[in-house]
Amino acid sequence: MDYNEYPELLDALVRRIFTIEDITHGDSRQGYIARYRGHLIAPDSAEAYDRLAEMVRPHGLIPLFREENGTQEILLVNSPPAPKPGRPLINLIMFLVTVLSVMVSGGLSSLQTDLSNDPLTAARQIINAGWPFAVSLLAILSTHEMGHYIAGRMHGVHVTLPFFIPLPFTPLGTMGAFISMKEVPKNRRVLMDIGVAGPIAGFIVSIVVVLIGLSLSTLNAIPLMFPEGQGMQMEGNSLIYLFLKYLQYGELLPQPATFGDSGPVLYWLRYFFTGQPTPYGAMDVLIHPVAWAGWVGFLVTSLNLIPAGQLDGGHIFHLLFGTKWSRRILPLILALLVGLGFFWSGWWLWAGLVFLFGRRYAEPLDQITPLDTRRKVLGIIALIIFIITFIPVPLTIIG
Repeated sequence: MDYNEYPELLDALVRRIFTIEDITHGDSRQGYIARYRGHLIAPDSAEAYDRLAEMVRPHGLIPLFREENGTQEILLVNSPPAPKPGRPLINLIMFLVTVLSVMVSGGLSSLQTDLSNDPLTAARQIINAGWPFAVSLLAILSTHEMGHYIAGRMHGVHVTLPFFIPLPFTPLGTMGAFISMKEVPKNRRVLMDIGVAGPIAGFIVSIVVVLIGLSLSTLNAIPLMFPEGQGMQMEGNSLIYLFLKYLQYGELLPQPATFGDSGPVLYWLRYFFTGQPTPYGAMDVLIHPVAWAGWVGFLVTSLNLIPAGQLDGGHIFHLLFGTKWSRRILPLILALLVGLGFFWSGWWLWAGLVFLFGRRYAEPLDQITPLDTRRKVLGIIALIIFIITFIPVPLTIIG
């Protein structure tokens, strides 16, 4: 729409909710039809945005609410094209392939006997051994993504169904899942609801899965030495994982044979953040595949909640503390990931991803409406979940 065709009409619509101090006419280069500076008349900026959006929609426009140096602005811009409908069949196919991939990975890692040479018998062996891990892990991933999806749909934001990513013949069988927002969220409150829904939902299911898995697991002593060419993989600890193991078994695991000269506090601080010293001879839990899936759920939750860029944690931290603090914390996150990379090299990949994509933040249409108390509490809860699920050294190979 050309502002010059209906200037008085658009100005009159804006004046219903906004005291105009000056008007700037825009064009395609500036990215807006008209910019109004002034201040909102009503104290409820969210309601004011909804009213103006409804009034200018028939003219093919949407409003943007901005605030800079204490001055409020309204920009009228052309409405974006309607999002293209998704293709649920693609989502279904990717999900089914991921189920198969996770089932095979879980089955091969959980088999207690040699795989049969008969294809049908081998398939039954893999399914019988792999379904507990597959069902548990996919329940966590599905709950996480459906949390985002349902929150988005409840707010009228066009979001895709979850896309599951198969990764055959790897320990997990999948790279996880994601949804895509095809529209910009209306305001900070909507973006917070969408951002926290996934991690909180996935975290709750992960706790349930770990508790079930630990009840099926057993305690065993880690060998003092391994035959040449043999070894074992040990999962790292997060605060919540340590706590749940303590609830089940009554001690912090792996429980070393001796703390040496350092004492238990210094020993656990060192082991928690570095995976050293290697706990040969310690008592540890031989985790059931269901517990392994729950542990993966904690890891996925913490990775999604890293407070940087377009990750869930990046959205949440930016909404709570703003752009300035988000930029200030980024070098600290990078330094932490690089440092931890000396104990688990996978963190170097994450440091690279955060460096490349960690400077972009979501900008809702209405940037004036602040978070309410409930959303702030949800955001703080999500950051606490990040702290207690973060695993400094996710995996170590001993032997």
